[in-house]
Amino acid sequence: MIRQQTARLAAGEKDRMDNMARPTVEWNIDPAAWVDDHGDYLFRYALVRLRDEVRAEDVVQETLLAALQHLGSYGGRAAERTWLTAILKHKIVDQIRKSCKEVPLEPADTDLSEFDPLFERPDEFQGHWSDTLSPRIWNRSPEDAVQQDEFFGVLQRCIGKLPERVASVFTLREMNELDTEEICSLLELSTSNFWVMMHRARMSLRRCIEINWFMKAK
Repeated sequence: MIRQQTARLAAGEKDRMDNMARPTVEWNIDPAAWVDDHGDYLFRYALVRLRDEVRAEDVVQETLLAALQHLGSYGGRAAERTWLTAILKHKIVDQIRKSCKEVPLEPADTDLSEFDPLFERPDEFQGHWSDTLSPRIWNRSPEDAVQQDEFFGVLQRCIGKLPERVASVFTLREMNELDTEEICSLLELSTSNFWVMMHRARMSLRRCIEINWFMKAK
């Protein structure tokens, strides 16, 4: 679907630019090849952040359209994929902001009681990790594992289990690298709620990934 739509958009943009005074450029760029060269990467990038295939396809399509419309401003100073990814990041942030405004903040989003059993122990180390539920040693680093399709699927499913706002906070902070103040402004959160949701996301993802990937991979 993305390939067909992008091919039509590329052809239409080419016709439009052919009728204009095109800028003189010193780089080679072929929008018709974007889907083949970068489509899978952009889709996976969007999917792990948006957790929905339809929304991921939509933002990739919007990204390619925006890139076509601003082709004349691309100065070749960055790699083509880097340039497209930068556009995609902005599209993802816009999509997350829109979806979060449609979902009210629920008390459960900042409820950490589900993690209490992880710290229950009857000895002098009360409040520390329970011996049977403490984090396991990861024999393979997350950096190595993330390159594998199977791990990507596990990560996607684990993020998908998080509440909408919690997943969005984690995505914007850890994946899109926005700062705390900007995220709180975008999602209309207090700083305290932000940090509670970040803690919940990290705890949930660590446990989920341990159970579904690292412990099974031994």
